[in-house]
Amino acid sequence: MKRLNRTFLTGLAAILPVTATIYVLYRLVLTAETFLGKGLRLLLPAHFYLPGMGVLAGLIIVFFTGLLLHAWMVRTLFEWGEGLLYKIPFVKSVYGAFRDFLKFVSESGESSGRGSQVVMIKIGNSEMEMMGLVTRRDFTGLPAGIGSGEHVAVYLPMSYQLGGHTVILPKSCLRPVEVSPEEAMRFILTAGMMARPHSPKENASKIMRI
Repeated sequence: MKRLNRTFLTGLAAILPVTATIYVLYRLVLTAETFLGKGLRLLLPAHFYLPGMGVLAGLIIVFFTGLLLHAWMVRTLFEWGEGLLYKIPFVKSVYGAFRDFLKFVSESGESSGRGSQVVMIKIGNSEMEMMGLVTRRDFTGLPAGIGSGEHVAVYLPMSYQLGGHTVILPKSCLRPVEVSPEEAMRFILTAGMMARPHSPKENASKIMRI
Protein backbone atom coordinates (compact mmCIF):
# COMPACT_ATOMS: atom_id res chain seq x y z
CA MET A 1 0.00 0.00 0.00
CA LYS A 2 2.84 2.41 0.79
CA ARG A 3 4.33 1.82 -2.66
CA LEU A 4 0.92 2.37 -4.27
CA ASN A 5 0.46 5.60 -2.29
CA ARG A 6 3.88 6.89 -3.34
CA THR A 7 3.17 6.05 -6.96
CA PHE A 8 -0.22 7.78 -6.78
CA LEU A 9 1.24 10.90 -5.12
CA THR A 10 4.03 11.03 -7.70
CA GLY A 11 1.47 10.97 -10.49
CA LEU A 12 -0.64 13.56 -8.69
CA ALA A 13 2.37 15.89 -8.28
CA ALA A 14 3.05 15.61 -12.01
CA ILE A 15 -0.57 16.10 -13.15
CA LEU A 16 -1.82 18.84 -10.79
CA PRO A 17 0.57 21.65 -11.90
CA VAL A 18 -0.15 20.90 -15.58
CA THR A 19 -3.89 20.73 -14.95
CA ALA A 20 -3.89 23.97 -12.94
CA THR A 21 -1.90 25.77 -15.65
CA ILE A 22 -4.22 24.54 -18.40
CA TYR A 23 -7.26 25.54 -16.35
CA VAL A 24 -5.98 29.09 -15.73
CA LEU A 25 -5.14 29.52 -19.42
CA TYR A 26 -8.54 28.10 -20.36
CA ARG A 27 -10.32 30.58 -18.07
CA LEU A 28 -8.34 33.49 -19.52
CA VAL A 29 -9.12 32.40 -23.08
CA LEU A 30 -12.79 31.83 -22.24
CA THR A 31 -13.08 35.26 -20.58
CA ALA A 32 -11.48 37.03 -23.54
CA GLU A 33 -13.63 35.13 -26.00
CA THR A 34 -16.83 35.84 -24.04
CA PHE A 35 -16.41 39.58 -23.49
CA LEU A 36 -14.47 40.62 -26.58
CA GLY A 37 -16.31 38.13 -28.76
CA LYS A 38 -19.64 39.77 -27.93
CA GLY A 39 -18.27 43.15 -28.96
CA LEU A 40 -16.93 41.78 -32.23
CA ARG A 41 -20.26 40.11 -33.03
CA LEU A 42 -21.96 43.49 -32.69
CA LEU A 43 -19.43 45.20 -34.94
CA LEU A 44 -18.91 42.51 -37.58
CA PRO A 45 -21.39 40.72 -39.83
CA ALA A 46 -22.63 37.44 -38.37
CA HIS A 47 -21.03 35.31 -41.09
CA PHE A 48 -17.64 37.04 -40.71
CA TYR A 49 -17.02 36.18 -37.04
CA LEU A 50 -14.97 33.05 -36.32
CA PRO A 51 -14.39 31.34 -32.95
CA GLY A 52 -11.13 32.54 -31.43
CA MET A 53 -11.33 36.07 -32.77
CA GLY A 54 -12.10 37.35 -29.26
CA VAL A 55 -8.82 35.89 -27.96
CA LEU A 56 -6.94 37.34 -30.93
CA ALA A 57 -8.52 40.73 -30.26
CA GLY A 58 -7.40 40.53 -26.63
CA LEU A 59 -3.79 39.82 -27.63
CA ILE A 60 -3.84 42.69 -30.13
CA ILE A 61 -5.27 45.10 -27.53
CA VAL A 62 -2.59 44.17 -24.99
CA PHE A 63 0.19 44.53 -27.59
CA PHE A 64 -0.97 47.92 -28.88
CA THR A 65 -1.53 49.16 -25.33
CA GLY A 66 2.12 48.42 -24.64
CA LEU A 67 3.11 50.30 -27.79
CA LEU A 68 0.94 53.31 -26.97
CA LEU A 69 2.36 53.60 -23.46
CA HIS A 70 5.73 54.41 -25.04
CA ALA A 71 4.21 57.65 -26.32
CA TRP A 72 4.61 60.58 -23.91
CA MET A 73 1.05 61.87 -24.27
CA VAL A 74 -0.57 58.45 -23.76
CA ARG A 75 1.67 57.69 -20.80
CA THR A 76 0.76 61.05 -19.24
CA LEU A 77 -2.97 60.35 -19.67
CA PHE A 78 -2.52 56.88 -18.19
CA GLU A 79 -0.67 58.26 -15.17
CA TRP A 80 -3.42 60.89 -14.72
CA GLY A 81 -6.12 58.20 -14.75
CA GLU A 82 -4.05 56.06 -12.41
CA GLY A 83 -3.78 59.03 -10.05
CA LEU A 84 -7.57 59.22 -9.93
CA LEU A 85 -7.77 55.54 -8.96
CA TYR A 86 -5.33 56.14 -6.12
CA LYS A 87 -7.73 58.72 -4.69
CA ILE A 88 -10.67 56.30 -4.39
CA PRO A 89 -10.86 54.49 -1.02
CA PHE A 90 -10.52 50.69 -1.17
CA VAL A 91 -9.98 50.82 -4.96
CA LYS A 92 -6.56 52.39 -4.44
CA SER A 93 -5.57 49.61 -2.02
CA VAL A 94 -6.63 46.78 -4.34
CA TYR A 95 -5.31 48.39 -7.52
CA GLY A 96 -2.07 49.53 -5.91
CA ALA A 97 -1.31 46.15 -4.37
CA PHE A 98 -2.09 44.28 -7.58
CA ARG A 99 -0.06 46.69 -9.74
CA ASP A 100 2.93 46.63 -7.39
CA PHE A 101 2.85 42.84 -7.26
CA LEU A 102 2.83 42.54 -11.06
CA LYS A 103 5.64 45.06 -11.31
CA PHE A 104 7.62 43.11 -8.74
CA VAL A 105 7.11 39.83 -10.60
CA SER A 106 7.96 41.35 -14.00
CA GLU A 107 11.19 42.88 -12.68
CA SER A 108 12.27 39.95 -10.50
CA GLY A 109 13.71 38.07 -13.45
CA GLU A 110 15.92 40.92 -14.64
CA SER A 111 19.64 40.55 -14.14
CA SER A 112 20.12 44.31 -13.78
CA GLY A 113 20.20 46.24 -10.50
CA ARG A 114 16.44 46.67 -10.61
CA GLY A 115 15.79 42.97 -10.17
CA SER A 116 15.36 41.16 -6.85
CA GLN A 117 18.19 39.55 -4.94
CA VAL A 118 17.57 36.24 -3.18
CA VAL A 119 18.91 36.24 0.38
CA MET A 120 18.91 34.12 3.52
CA ILE A 121 17.97 35.70 6.86
CA LYS A 122 19.22 34.18 10.11
CA ILE A 123 16.54 33.89 12.80
CA GLY A 124 17.79 34.94 16.25
CA ASN A 125 20.76 33.08 17.68
CA SER A 126 19.69 29.76 16.20
CA GLU A 127 20.92 28.11 13.02
CA MET A 128 17.49 28.54 11.39
CA GLU A 129 17.31 30.70 8.27
CA MET A 130 14.51 32.00 6.04
CA MET A 131 14.70 32.65 2.31
CA GLY A 132 13.47 35.99 0.98
CA LEU A 133 13.76 38.49 -1.85
CA VAL A 134 15.12 42.01 -1.51
CA THR A 135 12.43 44.36 -2.82
CA ARG A 136 13.80 47.80 -1.88
CA ARG A 137 17.28 49.21 -1.26
CA ASP A 138 16.43 52.90 -1.36
CA PHE A 139 13.91 54.39 1.11
CA THR A 140 14.03 57.89 -0.34
CA GLY A 141 10.57 59.47 -0.54
CA LEU A 142 9.07 57.28 2.19
CA PRO A 143 7.95 58.62 5.59
CA ALA A 144 10.71 59.18 8.13
CA GLY A 145 11.52 56.17 10.27
CA ILE A 146 11.10 53.56 7.52
CA GLY A 147 14.53 52.17 6.79
CA SER A 148 17.83 53.94 6.26
CA GLY A 149 20.90 53.72 4.09
CA GLU A 150 22.02 50.57 5.88
CA HIS A 151 18.65 48.81 5.64
CA VAL A 152 16.80 46.93 2.91
CA ALA A 153 13.24 45.66 2.59
CA VAL A 154 12.91 41.89 2.21
CA TYR A 155 9.79 39.98 1.17
CA LEU A 156 9.34 36.62 2.88
CA PRO A 157 6.80 34.52 0.92
CA MET A 158 4.76 31.80 2.60
CA SER A 159 4.63 28.21 1.39
CA TYR A 160 1.52 26.98 -0.45
CA GLN A 161 -0.32 30.30 -0.37
CA LEU A 162 -0.27 33.85 -1.69
CA GLY A 163 0.98 35.87 1.23
CA GLY A 164 4.03 36.70 3.24
CA HIS A 165 5.75 39.34 5.34
CA THR A 166 7.82 42.39 4.46
CA VAL A 167 10.63 43.05 6.92
CA ILE A 168 13.13 45.91 7.15
CA LEU A 169 16.59 44.61 8.05
CA PRO A 170 20.19 45.82 8.20
CA LYS A 171 22.27 44.64 5.26
CA SER A 172 24.58 42.84 7.67
CA CYS A 173 21.78 40.36 8.53
CA LEU A 174 21.54 39.09 4.96
CA ARG A 175 23.42 36.38 3.12
CA PRO A 176 23.11 36.47 -0.70
CA VAL A 177 22.29 33.15 -2.41
CA GLU A 178 23.24 32.06 -5.94
CA VAL A 179 19.63 31.39 -6.97
CA SER A 180 17.37 33.25 -9.38
CA PRO A 181 14.15 34.83 -8.00
CA GLU A 182 12.08 32.35 -10.05
CA GLU A 183 13.87 29.36 -8.53
CA ALA A 184 13.59 30.85 -5.05
CA MET A 185 9.84 31.44 -5.38
CA ARG A 186 9.33 27.90 -6.68
CA PHE A 187 11.36 26.53 -3.77
CA ILE A 188 9.50 28.59 -1.13
CA LEU A 189 5.95 28.15 -2.46
CA THR A 190 6.35 24.36 -2.60
CA ALA A 191 8.02 24.17 0.84
CA GLY A 192 11.28 23.10 -0.79
CA MET A 193 9.84 20.03 -2.51
CA MET A 194 10.05 21.37 -6.07
CA ALA A 195 13.37 22.81 -7.18
CA ARG A 196 15.14 22.47 -10.51
CA PRO A 197 18.85 21.64 -10.53
CA HIS A 198 20.87 24.69 -11.45
CA SER A 199 24.46 25.52 -12.28
CA PRO A 200 26.27 28.02 -10.00
CA LYS A 201 28.06 29.40 -13.08
CA GLU A 202 24.73 29.92 -14.79
CA ASN A 203 23.36 31.98 -11.90
CA ALA A 204 26.54 33.79 -10.93
CA SER A 205 25.61 36.77 -13.10
CA LYS A 206 22.30 37.11 -11.24
CA ILE A 207 23.95 37.83 -7.86
CA MET A 208 23.90 41.55 -7.10
CA ARG A 209 25.49 43.61 -4.42
CA ILE A 210 23.00 44.33 -1.64
